[in-house]
Amino acid sequence: MSFPEEQVILVDANDLEIGRAEKMEAHIQGWLHRAFSIFLFNSNNELLLHRRADHKYHSAGLWTNTCCSHPRPGEMIRDAADRRLFEEMGIKTPITKLFHFTYRAELEGGLTEHEFDHVFIGRFDGVPLPNPNEVSNWKYLDIPTIRKELALEPYRYTSWFRICFDEAINRAGFNL
Repeated sequence: MSFPEEQVILVDANDLEIGRAEKMEAHIQGWLHRAFSIFLFNSNNELLLHRRADHKYHSAGLWTNTCCSHPRPGEMIRDAADRRLFEEMGIKTPITKLFHFTYRAELEGGLTEHEFDHVFIGRFDGVPLPNPNEVSNWKYLDIPTIRKELALEPYRYTSWFRICFDEAINRAGFNL
């Protein structure tokens, strides 16, 4: 659910801040806003995935990367990624920015996800402690299995994950 005080940072094509908007309004209007995605791998090079909670306002019940969210106004993207990784998955671990990309995806309920997405990578071998308001399930999965599932059942995964998965894997050095 979205609350009025939840704002996103509106940006231009170069990720320069041009304003702020209530999160739901940004998704209704399809305005470009700043976001981040985190990919954590264990020592077996398996990706930690999570299934979004069933009550999320979009992409509910879909599998996605370890963590994804938006920075708060005035918050640095790296600080937001660290904060949200702990809030969403109960994890504190070093992460490194890999790349960024921009995408636009039409979602259910007339919503549009239009993000300038900063992608981070890290290592984690533990058991996450997910926030049940955000996450309904989690699992570690190897890259070949993820690729197979994305090819056979892409509808089980979020739009942003389907868009950036291959680039994240390649930039992370997993050319499988």
